[in-house]
Amino acid sequence: MRNYLILFFTLVFIVLFYSCDSKKSEESNSSIEENIYFGYKPPGLTPEIFIPKKNTSQDWKLGNEDSLDMQEFYFTYSRNDPFQSAVIVYRNEGNSYRVNKYSFKHNPGNSNILYSRHNYIERTDSGWSKIKSLGPMFDRKDWGIMVLSVSSKGTFVFDDYKSNDVIRISRVIDGKREEPKLLSKHINSGKWTAHPFIAPDESFLIWGSEREDGYGLSDNYISFQQQDGSWGPAINMGDKINSELVENGARLTPDGKYLLFGRSEEKVREDGSTYWETTKYWVDAKIIEQLRP
Repeated sequence: MRNYLILFFTLVFIVLFYSCDSKKSEESNSSIEENIYFGYKPPGLTPEIFIPKKNTSQDWKLGNEDSLDMQEFYFTYSRNDPFQSAVIVYRNEGNSYRVNKYSFKHNPGNSNILYSRHNYIERTDSGWSKIKSLGPMFDRKDWGIMVLSVSSKGTFVFDDYKSNDVIRISRVIDGKREEPKLLSKHINSGKWTAHPFIAPDESFLIWGSEREDGYGLSDNYISFQQQDGSWGPAINMGDKINSELVENGARLTPDGKYLLFGRSEEKVREDGSTYWETTKYWVDAKIIEQLRP
């Protein structure tokens, strides 16, 4: 009888042990899965270098394959960055094709539209449309748009390097696009003011600028929208985001979970010429709430 009791309790112990071990294993695997974001291990509140994975041929898609126009056709691909689309356009110009590369931004208000600097494409029943112009308000030759950002309400915010590095805004009011206007002095101060990003809900605006209160060269600044719709003071995003180098190009991932930005440093080649080398970083977007007044 005693031997049977020993055997019984031994079996119970083994069952409980492996049950707990299995549960821990499941929790561990679940934790690992939760910590993977589009195939990447995401950062916390300290920025980490973002190293994009290499492309494969599956990342390339022919844009207008169902109604192929040999005068113009294009491929979309992920440009090694899962958070931003790019388009390679082939346009027939007589004896040869001209190749152009466009970087298109996600539209938080309409996933069927992607925007570039002066252009946009729309998803149709037969694939993506040809590249279309935003219109004469944005095709002005005296403006130099590098980056255009769009909110879920359709508000455009863009920079202009031909007009002393300023940022303009254009809203949709009563269904009509308003003429772009200069943003306030809170935004348009300092040097190299450019690379704006407006939050999908328009609660804040981020851009790059070189100012006296900065950490060196261009820093990322943020302004929060006030209750009356105006933009609050420019806030330097701090030494976690900025350094003595050039920081700019900040933007959120489409789901708003992470903030990505670039840090650039001037390098010298063997022949004495110089070039800029940019490293991409990303950080948990909760860092923005720490800056909110």
